[in-house]
Amino acid sequence: MADWQTFSDRINNVTPSATLAVDSKAKAMKASGVDVIGFGAGEPDFPTPADVVDAAVKACNDPRNYKYTPTAGLPELREAIAAKVLRDSGYEVTADQVVVTNGGKQAVYESFQVLLNDGDEVIIPTPFWTSYPEAVKLAGGKPVEVFAGADRGFEPDIAAIEAARTERTKAIIITSPNNPTGAVWSRETIRAIGEWAVEHHVWVISDEIYEHLNYDGAKTAYVGVEVPECRDQLLVLNGVAKTYAMPGWRVGWMVAPAPVAASVAKLQGHLSSNVSNVPQRAALAAVAGSLDEVHMMREAFDARRKAIVAALNDIPGVHCPTPTGAFYAFPDVTGLLGKPLGENGTVVNTSSELAAALLDEAHVAAVPGEAFGAPGYLRFSYALADDQLAEGMRRFRRWVG
Repeated sequence: MADWQTFSDRINNVTPSATLAVDSKAKAMKASGVDVIGFGAGEPDFPTPADVVDAAVKACNDPRNYKYTPTAGLPELREAIAAKVLRDSGYEVTADQVVVTNGGKQAVYESFQVLLNDGDEVIIPTPFWTSYPEAVKLAGGKPVEVFAGADRGFEPDIAAIEAARTERTKAIIITSPNNPTGAVWSRETIRAIGEWAVEHHVWVISDEIYEHLNYDGAKTAYVGVEVPECRDQLLVLNGVAKTYAMPGWRVGWMVAPAPVAASVAKLQGHLSSNVSNVPQRAALAAVAGSLDEVHMMREAFDARRKAIVAALNDIPGVHCPTPTGAFYAFPDVTGLLGKPLGENGTVVNTSSELAAALLDEAHVAAVPGEAFGAPGYLRFSYALADDQLAEGMRRFRRWVG
């Protein structure tokens, strides 16, 4: 490219998605004939429920869906999402507080676009989902990381959050059940964050996309329930990808105070307009339907969770806490750094180098902790078939030696 063909500082400062990069490399290796076991992407291996697919098939033959529809989403889907909030979270919202987005990731992006001015700070409890800080930077904001390690169960400390607050603090993110750690934050922690946000006039962005994936008696605590007075400054992000095994359908949503929702719809009107109507009809069938198949998937995830934690803890140099939510294991792999690994005696000094060597030499794909603000860890998604999970763990252990 010529010298004048420059890109914006904003896009140059953004790091590509590490989870998608790992998944793309694994798929490319598979396409070339390499037998790769992929623990990278957070993508349920179950089929989308049949009644949801049937709704989409019918929608394809309905001329209503061939036209533009309201930018904020089909009215009946917005009503169903409002009813779902009451059913699952336990408090009332109205349809005009709902904006349907192209996947949950668009809801994340648009949240920061409508809330932040240049230099505004967003407190991000760490380990974090890899796209949070990048979405903040794309809005001209500054991510502020507050780390909580395995010694705290990856659960943030309100004192550390307060220590990170400045006069530029505009928002804080809650992710529970958590990606990448699988931690489910306690009601006490959720309540403390909500009360702190109310006291200091800070927006709360609560990513609840893993809300139905809990184990060992853990339950998702909703900040809108624990601290009702924070609802006027609360943006809830969610979608059908994880709960209903619909990652490729690309339907998410935001529930926010009506003025915020109106601003998001205004942005989306210039960005993408309405979400594709056929997936919206499918999402309507999912959201308005029962959770029976969701519970079946959760039981399968639970069995895989126990299997992968046991397998990881059986590998010398690896320590994996037991997650109680989502479908991720997040082991500490610092015991493997600086030691010869595999048939080639490869020595790695970081978890990023470890992930690369594990993929290249053992053909096992995992995401390095650096992608989540947590060097020294690897993230393994256990949303894959039982035999693949077992084989991937065998390869990892055999490679370590």
